[in-house]
Amino acid sequence: MPLNLQGIQMKTFSVKELLSPDHLHQEVTVNGWVKTYRSNRFIALNDGSTINNIQCVVDFEEYDENLLKQINTGAALKISGTLVESQGKGQSVEIQVKEIKVHGGADPEVYPIQPKKHSLEFLREKAHLRVRTNTFAAIMRVRSALSFAVHQYFQKNGFFYVHTPIITGSDAEGAGEMFRVSTLDNKKPPLTEDGEIDYREDFFGKETNLTVSGQLEAETYAMGLGKVYTFGPTFRAENSNTSRHLAEFWMIEPEVAFNDLDANMDLAEDFIKEVINYALENCKEDLQFLEQRLLDEEKSKPQAERSEMPLIEKLKFVSDNTFKRVTYTEAIDILRNSKPNKKKQFKYLIDEWGADLQSEHERFLVEKHFKCPVILFDYPAKIKAFYMRLNEDGKTVRAMDILFPGIGEIVGGSQREERLDILLEKIKALGIDEKELWWYLDLRKFGTAVHSGFGLGFERLVLFATGMGNIRDVIPFPRTPQNAEF
Repeated sequence: MPLNLQGIQMKTFSVKELLSPDHLHQEVTVNGWVKTYRSNRFIALNDGSTINNIQCVVDFEEYDENLLKQINTGAALKISGTLVESQGKGQSVEIQVKEIKVHGGADPEVYPIQPKKHSLEFLREKAHLRVRTNTFAAIMRVRSALSFAVHQYFQKNGFFYVHTPIITGSDAEGAGEMFRVSTLDNKKPPLTEDGEIDYREDFFGKETNLTVSGQLEAETYAMGLGKVYTFGPTFRAENSNTSRHLAEFWMIEPEVAFNDLDANMDLAEDFIKEVINYALENCKEDLQFLEQRLLDEEKSKPQAERSEMPLIEKLKFVSDNTFKRVTYTEAIDILRNSKPNKKKQFKYLIDEWGADLQSEHERFLVEKHFKCPVILFDYPAKIKAFYMRLNEDGKTVRAMDILFPGIGEIVGGSQREERLDILLEKIKALGIDEKELWWYLDLRKFGTAVHSGFGLGFERLVLFATGMGNIRDVIPFPRTPQNAEF
């Protein structure tokens, strides 16, 4: 409800609304948290709606000293007054304060997010408060915009949003690194005659896990709805502490019936460009802030370790360039004959066809050789998943990966194996129990057709879009080995 102060109707605004010139000379009310309070007169207030603060000018002689003592960094305030043109530098408008209400104080002796530089490691320990810093507020606004853009793209292009299971009895990747879901007594679980845990006694009557991917289930719906996508949490129990891995993360996985690999590559390229363009158009101030933060951070690094391009230029590099399409075989030849490989500068040297490419190889192809985003396709079957369509050569599959500057692989996808006999052969060769995938095999028995899809780890996209160096800093509460705080 508007606040009636001295007979004047005051509407509550966001800080972002007040920083436009549309409300000059109006009586306004704003809520937010104190960023700084200086000279017993100037309050910098922010409510999370924008990277910028609104300056609120207080005539301290008009207020009780005990009230003013509560105005510290982190305190939540409600401020009412007149929006006027600013007389000082650094802002175009300011509020001449008429009334202050303290929603909640923040004792400066113990409040950890003070107006000074904090390390990212320290802020991860304060993940419940780090969004109050400019850096993390900007990251999370960009993350929100990208999330909206993902749904907007698929919805306007005729895709249906499908919620695939979080709890599953199948392992889409075949990696076996999954989190088990069970209600059995972990001290005295029921055992079979062979001494194994008897999962028939478990809640679901079988061994179940948290999903690593919604792809297989999404395929079933694509084969009835035509074009579907999932966008949900996925889980991998990899004991990895790298800056690129999380145990819990979000995956975007479209699946399209009647699409071959070429159409799949077209879709992935168009999708990524539109989502990044949305961020460029709608997150300008946050991206400018994050770009400057990255430039400042890299000043202390050797030239060789600095980013090839400023953040916004890097995003435009992706959105403005046609992605180069190269077969895995061509890429191996390029890498084998490259200067870093011949001079043994690569950590993982390329000496034969069939090698699994590392991030250093992927980045070389993008940043040094082609100087544009790259889509590699037709990978060796032995390094890819069972569900990918086998090529006529019998050695490669219709797989594709999209490679970005600074990050390497950001998308992985394929044309799916739609031929029942070949899929059965692959499952048998890998020792997968076809009874576990009876429903997946049914898709090849009843109305099978060419179909394709891909997966994009959302945090990888946010990492790229924000210029951050560690994936733990682009998700609200990171889940990693030995860390499930908050």
